[in-house]
Amino acid sequence: MNLAFTKAKPVLEEIERHGYEAYFVGGSVRDFLMNQPINDVDIATSATPFEIKTIFEKTIDVGIEHGTVVVLYNEEAYEITTFRSEAEYEDFRRPSKVDFIRSLEEDLKRRDFTMNAIAMDARGTIIDPFNGQQSIQEKVIMTVGKAEERFREDALRMMRAVRFVSKLSFELDEQTYLSLREFGYLLEHIAVERKLVEFEKLLMGTNHSRALHLLIDTGLYLYLPGLDGYKISLYQLIDYEIDLLTLEERWALLLATIQIPESEMEPFLREWKLPVKRLREIQRMVKWLSYRQQQEWTSYTIYQAGVEHTVSVEKLYNCLKKQPLLNEVNELAAKHEQLAIRSFKELKVTGNDLMEWLNRKGGPWIKDALAEIEEMIVNQELLNEPNQIREWVMSCKQM
Repeated sequence: MNLAFTKAKPVLEEIERHGYEAYFVGGSVRDFLMNQPINDVDIATSATPFEIKTIFEKTIDVGIEHGTVVVLYNEEAYEITTFRSEAEYEDFRRPSKVDFIRSLEEDLKRRDFTMNAIAMDARGTIIDPFNGQQSIQEKVIMTVGKAEERFREDALRMMRAVRFVSKLSFELDEQTYLSLREFGYLLEHIAVERKLVEFEKLLMGTNHSRALHLLIDTGLYLYLPGLDGYKISLYQLIDYEIDLLTLEERWALLLATIQIPESEMEPFLREWKLPVKRLREIQRMVKWLSYRQQQEWTSYTIYQAGVEHTVSVEKLYNCLKKQPLLNEVNELAAKHEQLAIRSFKELKVTGNDLMEWLNRKGGPWIKDALAEIEEMIVNQELLNEPNQIREWVMSCKQM
């Protein structure tokens, strides 16, 4: 049994010792059956949250109204959720009512896809009432029951379906595919933050090209922030080799591919509810990519961009040119390393020095003078040495 299950096994056994059922469920079981890495496990039980709290000394209420309690056991945290059935969904996301039940099969019945509706007990016995193992063997994504019902319950499941295509390299079964095309509009009811999580996982999956194709072909892209109207450009994105790109680099490539005007870039990213720090990072990449598409790197632009952005932008430039992504990257990193200075903080002159040398009061001229000195040093036209800088300053007529 996998280490993650072995560590959690005593939790299941403790629940069983008190007369209740307990199983590993969901993605961890799926990944175990696929010999994939498992980071954490989810546990489902016939015990109610109150009963779980009487079994274990240390618990945290995180979603107790929906049946979930976190149990702290042997310095690990485990989410334990009571078997439940759900009433009608009132907003295409949350059930109007949750009932705690004692039946594992009824609990598995409410899950999204057959490959995620598999359970395993503490002894490694698999419980698979909806043929999820067969779906895994056939590499197919199909819903538990009617796709329309599952997607009306939680419309985000449509994004999850396409994300799993990217992550697992599975294909959608026909009913699931047709339902995506028919009910994609339900994504309008889903919070942008939830769509963002699924979209970014899709972008980072090993089969992202196929997933992006499905996102476009089914029309789901129409209900993602800012993408309506960019169908042709999105198809172009599919053809790029992006496996060596980071998530931020993939966002920058998306912006470059759909050619959003600079003035609309920030509103576009804000519509996705991206954190400001990441938003600025992506904008900076796109700005330098625009430069790189027009000109070669110079010592000063490498200095201005910084080694990380220089490398990222060169990868993006190569991607757009359909050249090997790491072409010239090592050379540019080496050039950055060989610069006379790699940061403004390394300048061996300050504004106070300039005021003293020239006997002038402070003002905007100091910033301009330091910028000129900085550029000359980077371009090896002036040594970063106080006496050399002072000599140049004193001989300069324009200050």
